[in-house]
Parts: sequence; structure tokens; C-alpha cells
Amino acid sequence: MFFCAVWAMLVCLVFCGKLTTVDAAPLCTNAQAGCHVLSLANLFDRVIQHSARMHGISNDLHSEFELYFLPSKNQIGRVSRNCHTSSILTPNGKENAQRMAREELTEVILKLLVAWRDPLWHFHQSMAHHHDFNNFSSNKSLEMSDMVHELRKGVQKVVEKMQMLGIISNSVSNLASPEALLASDSAEWRLMKDYDLLYCFRRDSNKVQNYLKILKCRIVPEHGC
Repeated sequence: MFFCAVWAMLVCLVFCGKLTTVDAAPLCTNAQAGCHVLSLANLFDRVIQHSARMHGISNDLHSEFELYFLPSKNQIGRVSRNCHTSSILTPNGKENAQRMAREELTEVILKLLVAWRDPLWHFHQSMAHHHDFNNFSSNKSLEMSDMVHELRKGVQKVVEKMQMLGIISNSVSNLASPEALLASDSAEWRLMKDYDLLYCFRRDSNKVQNYLKILKCRIVPEHGC
């Protein structure tokens, strides 16, 4: 739990506006008094790095879950893998993602993040009852839940910056409210098995990471693309 608390604090320092410097001032997307203004490229870099860490942890947890609970490959092969986010229409492949309107691709990213807001927390609660699953691995699920929340806040900062620069329309602003997106407490994800949930989150976290990279390269291609 200590590790998770420290990580959550560090993530908050990245996205919530505090800097680890002597002259620390809030981060912001426009030129407000007394804050550090980040470029759109820098904001993109932060959310992409955060999404990469989140996907890496999801990979680790998925592998550890297989080791503890599904040692048989035949057993793994019979998993249904029905994802509660299947109703979210996502582009199939890099080329289709590149052809999507910027607003649409941003909307897909936010929808995926909001849809995982609660399932990871409930998965962590479920894992707390499994004594065979070590505490470090169990805490990773809580860590991922926090990371999803912070990543959504970071992506919203990117959205605000793009709107301020006139890159995308203000229609995306409605997505700032989780209630406007897919219900994260739907019966579909409650019926998912734990292994299905980890498989689906690993898949969706990879999509989010790739979509953010594609969006960055379409908007600021001169910065690392």
C-alpha cells in the first residue's frame, strides 16, 4: 500500500500541477499568472509516457495472474474474453486510426479510460480475498486504477490545449464528464471473469497508448515522429 500511495502522489505531481522544484508553480495549458505553461508537445509526451507505464504494469499483472491462477495453457485457451468495452467503436489498425477525425480519436481515448474507472478498483477488492495472490501483485491493480484516473485528467489537459489552439472543436468538452460516456458500472463488466478483465485492460491500455501516439504525430509531427 505504501508503494501505491507514493506512486499516486508522483502521478499527481505530473498531472495535477505541482513541480518538484524550489520555485514550484502549478502547470497549466494557457498563460495564467503564476503557473508553468507546457507546450502541446510536452503535454502529449507526458500522457504517452504515463500510458506506456500503465500498459507495462497491465502486462506484468496479466502474466502474474496466469502464473497464480491459470497454470494450464488448456485452461487459458477456454477463456471467453468478453470485454465490457466492446461496444466502444475503436479503429482497427494504425491506418484507420490515422484517418479518423481528431475529435473522434480523442473521444475514443477518453471513452476507454472512463470505462475502466471502476472495474480495476473492484478487481483489486476481489484480489484482496485471494491469499495465494501476493500483496505486491494485488496492489498493482489498485495502482492501475489510480493511473487510469490520472491519465484521463492528463488527456483532458491535452484536449483543453488543443481547443485553445483551435486544433479541435469544443464538442469534445462534453467528454470531461464521466457521466457522458460509457457507464463504468454496467452489468457487462461485473460479469467478466478476473482473467477476462485483465486481458481486456491489457488490450485497451495498449490501444490508448497507440492512439495517443498517432494523435500526437498527426498534430505535432515535428516532435519525435
